[in-house]
This record gives sequence, C-alpha cells and structure tokens, in this order.
Amino acid sequence: MTKLYVVGIGPGNYEDMTIRAAKALEASQVIAGYTVYVDLVKEHFPGKEFLTTPMTKEIQRCRMALEKAQQGQTTAMICSGDAGIYGMAGLILSMKEEYPDVQVEVVPGVTAASSGAAVLGAPLIHDFAVISLSDLLTPWEKIEKRLRSAAEADFAICIYNPSSRKRKDYLKRACRIIGEYQSSDTVCGYVSNIGREGEAYRICTLARLMEAQTDMFTTVFIGNSQTIRKKEAMITPRGYENG
Repeated sequence: MTKLYVVGIGPGNYEDMTIRAAKALEASQVIAGYTVYVDLVKEHFPGKEFLTTPMTKEIQRCRMALEKAQQGQTTAMICSGDAGIYGMAGLILSMKEEYPDVQVEVVPGVTAASSGAAVLGAPLIHDFAVISLSDLLTPWEKIEKRLRSAAEADFAICIYNPSSRKRKDYLKRACRIIGEYQSSDTVCGYVSNIGREGEAYRICTLARLMEAQTDMFTTVFIGNSQTIRKKEAMITPRGYENG
C-alpha cells in the first residue's frame, strides 16, 4: 500500500513545524494543499511535485492527493495548524474507501489556538472552547448556540475565522452574544498572521474587541471571568497560586 500523509504544518514558519511533519514531507514525492499553505513550504522541500487548489475546493484537493497515492506515489496533504482541527483529515478518511491501495497516516501539528496563545501569553491555561465563526459549512444559528453555551459556562474562548469580506460583522455579533454573559472589561486578545511575515497581536477588552479589524488569518482569544492582563501578557489562571 502507498502512504498518504495528512500533515499539520503548524502556523507557517518552518521552525514551528514538528519533526514528524517535516520527515513526512521529506518522505513524500507529492505535496498537495491549499495554494497559500503550499507556498509556505515549497522552499524547504525542493524537488517535490506540488498540487494546489484554491479555497472551497477541498474535495477536489483531497481527491487529487488520494489519486496520486493510489497511483503509487507517496503523497502528503498539508493543512495549516493541525490536520485534524478544521483540517483535511476527516475528509480524506471519509473518502479513503474509494482508494483501497492507500494507507492514510494523520500527522498532527500546532494549531492556531496553541500558537496564538503563545504569542499572547497564557490565555488557555484552564478549560476553553474553540469555535469557528465561518458559516460556510455550519449554520449561524448553531454557531450562536455554541457561543452562548461557552460564554454562559465561563469558558475562555478561542475563535477561528472571525471575519471575512462576506462576514465583516460576525466578530461584532459574537462579542455582543458573549457580552450577555461576560463583562465588557473581559480581557481579550487577537493575533494575525501567526508565525508568518507580518505577525501582530493586541490585548484589549471585550468592548474594544467588538470594533477590531480582523480577517481569516486572525485568531481571537476571549478570556473568562478570571482572565487577567499583566503588562503585555494575557493570562487565565488555573489556580496553582491557591495550592
């Protein structure tokens, strides 16, 4: 059987890629992925065949990778962050039955929740929820329900895909929902272009976050009722201090 790796490449920098991920890409003859992600790894893996598709062509992208592996070429499907967190691992595995000669191996990576948290300090030390605001595949009604549940339960919340050209006000809507359960002074933060050129971050309040300009390459962190700011660090205490 031919190996198809589904690889989480982390936030973008080669230094943030796991050793296991780098070895999988080195072992592959073909590397497939979303155009932006392939451009991040190309220079580090010369001599490979690269296959790309634009956003929203996930099924086509996975099929190309599976077909290459079925033909006997060791292939890697790369995903930003972790392959199993908003990545292609689920889709590849669900399509695998059509390709009996392919063996799939999922290779984990550093997801934006952890890489972005490291930039801000330690906002996810205690229990937290991760919620995407993209309603391309999930109805907004379900997203809103998840936001309410997480805020009411006093989770720190990490938000993926906070806004886009078609969803300019989604983060503001999310902040209003969370504001029904949390104070407007709740400590929040956001990081853009994590691990890539132009990385930037800001720590602010929930009220200020409502007006923040974000995009698909921004990850947002909303603290819980205990989250604090210490100089340029966002910290959600776990309670070690009380032990």
